[in-house]
Amino acid sequence: MNHSQIEFIFNERARENTATKASVEIISQKQIKMAKNFHESFPQYKPTPLHALNNLAKAFGVGEIWVKDESHRFGLNAFKVLGGSFAIGMYLSRKLGIEIDELSFEKLRSKEIKEKLGSITFVTATDGNHGRGVAWAAHQLGQKSVVFLPKGSSEIRLLNIRNEGADAYITEYNYDDTVRFAAKYAKEHDGVLIQDTAQEGYEDIPIWIMQGYCTLIDEALEQIQAYGYDLPTHVFLQAGVGSFAGAVQGYLVSKYKDRRPLTIIIEPKAADCIYRSVKAGDGKPHAVKGDLATIMSGLACGEPNPISWEILRDFSDMFVSCLDYVAAKGVRILSSPLKDDPRIISGESGAVGLGLLSLIVEKEELQTMKTLLKINKESRILFISTEGDTDPIAYRRIVWDGAFPSC
Repeated sequence: MNHSQIEFIFNERARENTATKASVEIISQKQIKMAKNFHESFPQYKPTPLHALNNLAKAFGVGEIWVKDESHRFGLNAFKVLGGSFAIGMYLSRKLGIEIDELSFEKLRSKEIKEKLGSITFVTATDGNHGRGVAWAAHQLGQKSVVFLPKGSSEIRLLNIRNEGADAYITEYNYDDTVRFAAKYAKEHDGVLIQDTAQEGYEDIPIWIMQGYCTLIDEALEQIQAYGYDLPTHVFLQAGVGSFAGAVQGYLVSKYKDRRPLTIIIEPKAADCIYRSVKAGDGKPHAVKGDLATIMSGLACGEPNPISWEILRDFSDMFVSCLDYVAAKGVRILSSPLKDDPRIISGESGAVGLGLLSLIVEKEELQTMKTLLKINKESRILFISTEGDTDPIAYRRIVWDGAFPSC
């Protein structure tokens, strides 16, 4: 395997303190606390596990490896519900004229509130996890949802969304065109679009989704402190449109300023819109066209969210574009732990960061990355496994059959 196909850009300006950098005001600690308090009002809420992989850390020659396991989030096997549910909560708060901190999830479920709201249909486009989260939240609140998936989507993901009470369909479009189709459908059918890609005149809901995602990084840092550490030194973040990565990056900048960890943004080569935007060097987001074919279906997005793009552009330390075998290796490593390390079932989009680290510490071709990132025995590295085996057939193909080998 030619590992030089893993491309990267090191952002030398990430640590510069200039007035021209993007604002992270939307990810203030006040707003994050508001989102987390809302999530904590769910009867299903509990923090997802943060696993310490001590034996793997020794094998890789680093100090600590932690994996935040979002497969346990609300029984939905992925983190995306955090963003969709908070965006729905904020939309309903605005519609009711009641502040979100006065509206628990249970209060929104009440007969009194439902009568005030009437019937609402929430509409979204998804690769699977976001749509399932929106469908779940809408159903829990007694509302309707319509979900569209891009062509080539897993029938299992489609079925999981329908099982949450949504009307769901696989389209004939790629992800970004499916987003446009969902927006058109919502407009024509008086629905409410819940999408994490902003555009002119549609910014509040994408911002609320990003704020909702921050619950998981807030939990993770509290859990790291419980292990006896202040902060990780490195955080690996996977990116689709960039809303999740931008939310976590914004959180770290907002809370820790120059003390923040080094952040590494990872994308599949077939849909590396953030990487290509950085490479273009003009400061603007650039789209990737075509089918966006990758096993990392949760990251198969060709157009950056312009809000998160600016945060990532200005503050992230490294941008990486990699092939599918990197994610497959991460899936296998987490599935086959060393000694008494915990086993973690992570889907392709959730495991790509660990797969990348394994190659950085093992392969001579990637030593420049290791040097630039200062990965050594003192490194404390955080990964977010954003999903479990949301497509069990694809998961078994990787783990059982060795699909997408790395050598």
